[in-house]
Amino acid sequence: MILGLGVSPMRRREFITIVGIAAAWPLATRGQQLAMPVIGFLEIRSPDTLIEDRLRAFRQGLKDTGYVERENVAIEYRWAENQADRLPELAAELVRRQVAAIVTTGGPVAVLAAKAATTTIPIVFLTNDDPVRLGLVASLARPGGNLTGINAVTAELAAKRVELLRELVPGVARMAVLVTAQTTVRDAEPVASALGLQIQFFKVGTIREIDAAFGTFAHERPDALFVVGDPFLAGRRVQLVQLAAFHRLPATYALRDYVETGGLMSYGPSIKDAFRQVGVYTGRILKGAKPAELPVVQPDKFELVINAGTARMLSLDVPWFLQQRADEVIE
Repeated sequence: MILGLGVSPMRRREFITIVGIAAAWPLATRGQQLAMPVIGFLEIRSPDTLIEDRLRAFRQGLKDTGYVERENVAIEYRWAENQADRLPELAAELVRRQVAAIVTTGGPVAVLAAKAATTTIPIVFLTNDDPVRLGLVASLARPGGNLTGINAVTAELAAKRVELLRELVPGVARMAVLVTAQTTVRDAEPVASALGLQIQFFKVGTIREIDAAFGTFAHERPDALFVVGDPFLAGRRVQLVQLAAFHRLPATYALRDYVETGGLMSYGPSIKDAFRQVGVYTGRILKGAKPAELPVVQPDKFELVINAGTARMLSLDVPWFLQQRADEVIE
């Protein structure tokens, strides 16, 4: 387009200004896209075993702080497919990607892999054991390093779960405990001893080991089953619940997901709320908050969920006082 001689200097200047703004706008837009923060999401599980409503809860937490995936924040997912030895390299990939923050929701092993990979990138964790004892933070109130997050305290609830199981199944004398790490049930042993229970631990870190443990139950039958709170076992909840039903074993679990699948009873925190809080903390860090100054969050409410249909299948009567204490009784 050529400006004719009849166009005034003022009009010419207006035209040049408009053209300049139009040319600069796409560049500004591209700059905003390049500046979009990237979150690294590190998980020991596979995507098909992490319940979708938990990811929705995480994204909701991000949204609560102003971040929406693919709009103003990107998420790089790394799944270890239940192979813990893959976690260090996956964590290193995220570090090389120079993500703005790393989120780990796969328990202590995933958090420790992320911690070993970087001392500078903020890490937001969801773990089921004491983060101070694990060496993740200096204290719950002031983490002190580049890590903070949520402690679901499912390990610390072991003693309470044993007591509740005994109230539902008074005749329990021998209890099998499925673990992936012995330390996660350290509080259960003294309570079991006080209640006069014999405990036998079974280490189950693979699907085959789960099958082998239940094969043992067929010959050396326990009176009840205790399943620790663990990401791998949560991912195998359908298998565990079906095997417990097949062997007619009363079982207690850490999360309500098991009971919704047909498990007998659970006692623990709302894991969906924990995922949402992970999203909130991640969003706050993207806005400039320092992990060292964000206290580790612990749930202040725990839910007891009982599956009455499973209880009837096991010929168990759920005591009235236990029904009254339950947050939900599934028929």
